[in-house]
Amino acid sequence: MRTSFVAKAGFWLLIVAIVIFAIFPFYYAVISSLRSGQALFSAAVWPDSVSIANYVSVFTGQPFGRNILNSVVVAVSVVALSLFLGVTAAYALGRVSFRGRGLLLFTILSVSMFPQVAVLSGMFELVRALGIYNSLWSLILSNMILTLPFTVWVLTTFMRELPKELEEAAFVDGASPWTVVRRIFLPLMWPAMVTTGLLAFIVAWNEFLFALTFTLSTEQRTVPVAIALLTGATQFELPWGNIMAASVTVTVPVVVLVLIFQRRIVSGLTAGAVKG
Repeated sequence: MRTSFVAKAGFWLLIVAIVIFAIFPFYYAVISSLRSGQALFSAAVWPDSVSIANYVSVFTGQPFGRNILNSVVVAVSVVALSLFLGVTAAYALGRVSFRGRGLLLFTILSVSMFPQVAVLSGMFELVRALGIYNSLWSLILSNMILTLPFTVWVLTTFMRELPKELEEAAFVDGASPWTVVRRIFLPLMWPAMVTTGLLAFIVAWNEFLFALTFTLSTEQRTVPVAIALLTGATQFELPWGNIMAASVTVTVPVVVLVLIFQRRIVSGLTAGAVKG
């Protein structure tokens, strides 16, 4: 009995330590964003006074609202294109037998293993040739390299697990492959689509290297680059308060989005269950 109590107590202490380790940096960023002046260098875990001056400065000193809108447009577009192409590719790779299917899947997976730096020069030449440099289209195209491989891989794995009898019954009734995907498989694939869509959104939202390389003007930048290029009143000043305020501003919506999508994943798993 005593051994069981000690084991449970140790387990919960470990959980508390992990939670504190994971949450404390974000908590410290929040309280730092509410400080100003010399208070920014205080080591206190609770601010003596609260000020929103840093948040006001972030939105008035540069077009940060436009940068947020750019990130939303890029991330949503990347998710929509990744899911559309991922579902169609998953049907071909998961339900249609053809020679070289395994090699093609392995090639798609291996593409995701290349670091961004390895494809940066090639992507730059492609972006310049297409005439989309310093536009959001360049970021949408480049981010697809990061999101499409794992989207195709996850959706293909999920597609293979769906009952083949549903597809055969639909073909007997005269349904086309696109009708089978749209009206039969999509309702069952919502759990996998929500998961991959959320991961693709986070990748596109946080992407920095392509956004820094393929954008030139402040109005076309996304939030990671905008935060990295925040400057103080002089070249010797680092605006920690503004950086923390900007980081909190773009992090809170993503955290809320993750919580919302987690609930939908659970409901999708329940609704998409197939008996027998």
